[in-house]
Amino acid sequence: MYNLNIATIAIIAANVIASLKGFNDTGFFERYKFSIGGIKGGQKDRMLTSGFLHVDMSHLFMNMLTLYFFADVVINWFGPIKFVGIYFISLVAGSLLALVFHKNEPYYSAVGASGAVTGILYTAILLQPDMRLGIMFIPIPLPAYVLGIGYLLYSIYGMKKRLGNIGHTAHFGGAMGGYVATLFFKPDLLVTDTMMVILLAVPIVILFIMEKLGKI
Repeated sequence: MYNLNIATIAIIAANVIASLKGFNDTGFFERYKFSIGGIKGGQKDRMLTSGFLHVDMSHLFMNMLTLYFFADVVINWFGPIKFVGIYFISLVAGSLLALVFHKNEPYYSAVGASGAVTGILYTAILLQPDMRLGIMFIPIPLPAYVLGIGYLLYSIYGMKKRLGNIGHTAHFGGAMGGYVATLFFKPDLLVTDTMMVILLAVPIVILFIMEKLGKI
């Protein structure tokens, strides 16, 4: 049975309240969504506020459900304060990567907690890489690290091919934020779980090599 820590409740509540406001107030949604043009125009707050807005109820539900499943893993290791810290670090990291990769696209916009939630997910995987996770279409649960690496490789593919109406860049940036924050808070993982730290860094290295080569 999963527990709901007050920190998790607070983050879910903030997402629900902001998203519901955005559903019913177009002006509010447009002002606080992630927008390259708006950010370049000086509205830096969009890099944070956009992470609490969602397109619709299903978008909101899926992000909050994922957060619910993995928040306790992070809280049990780090406590609620560091959990919240990792959440916001991941959120901002997702926005920063999106800003870097889409800087020449003034009309690019995005919303959603996916970057922050992916950061929490990647943190949980780094802390407990042997968790067994199941996904649709694969009947046998797989080790968490396999799915984590696979998801980031898919995100790179999605970034390159511009697949769907999905913020692949923010997802990847969020995972990077969670990865770095986890090692900052628990640097002994570099010694106790060196191979896993290296494996989970592989997609990050691939992304930056591809970017340097102009392949993405």
